[in-house]
Amino acid sequence: MRRASPETVEPVPTMPKFWRNLPFLPGTVALLGFALGFSAIAAQAGRPKKSGADTAEKARTLIWSDEFNGPDGSMPDPAKWAVITNDSGYGNRELEYYTGRPANIHEQDGNLVMNARRESFLGPDGLRRNYTSARIESQGRFELKYGRIEARIRIPQGQGIWPAFWMLGSDYDRIGWPACGEIDIMENVGYEPSRIHGSLHGPGYSGGHPLSGFYTLPGQGRFSDGFHVFAIEWAPGTVRFYVDDILYETQTADNVPPGSHWAFDHPFFLVLNVAVGGYWPGDPDASTPFPATMLVDYVRVYRMGEERAEKGRP
Repeated sequence: MRRASPETVEPVPTMPKFWRNLPFLPGTVALLGFALGFSAIAAQAGRPKKSGADTAEKARTLIWSDEFNGPDGSMPDPAKWAVITNDSGYGNRELEYYTGRPANIHEQDGNLVMNARRESFLGPDGLRRNYTSARIESQGRFELKYGRIEARIRIPQGQGIWPAFWMLGSDYDRIGWPACGEIDIMENVGYEPSRIHGSLHGPGYSGGHPLSGFYTLPGQGRFSDGFHVFAIEWAPGTVRFYVDDILYETQTADNVPPGSHWAFDHPFFLVLNVAVGGYWPGDPDASTPFPATMLVDYVRVYRMGEERAEKGRP
């Protein structure tokens, strides 16, 4: 179903960020997925609705957060986050080298600052890249199963820029992708300044065929112009996607293709990153502003009310 306004949802092409966690992906597979257009399995559609009244009836308990209120210039709390450093490209043909330098990542004025930069950078592995950026993960530090996960973020803009807030199954190292599952809470590609995507990847609905939907700001507003709260509410058999407390997409176990299974019934860890280039966003060009900066005000995780969590009702 075509999405004609911010009040409807449709499946959209999306690039699975699990590839960012793989040491390699055969080029033929990646290119084949791209050629097929990454057609997505339909999301459960409907009018987005303000969840204010609904939120009031939910009992929420804050169980984990990072407000990024460290001293200006400090690194993210190492008890909560691992700062990733590599230049793998993650099978997406990404162009950045993720570093732990203050130029790419630090806390400032109560925000986490993640800068993608255009610069020649020689890594400790002897490989050179023309872009640097930042990525953090909570693997081994904080993992969760069910709840409300939200972050208040101002994303960057520009052709070839690919910011994301997402989650990966904590058993990835043991069972691999896509069996571990992937929850993309927010993805944006720079050529769509008004739109963000929310997706689920699992066995039989991964790569070019995720469960996916998107939300477009009214009046073609740009997400880079201000902060927005990106969230999911995750319960047994259900994941709901929100922007600024507007419910725009609901995925349930009933959406999983025949012969597949729901891969979202075990712990996941958190990921924040700003990729540069890749098959989905394309490369930066002369119009792309650098540094491309993502500001994260906070990340918060809540335990939902017992009745809602147990029943997993939409």
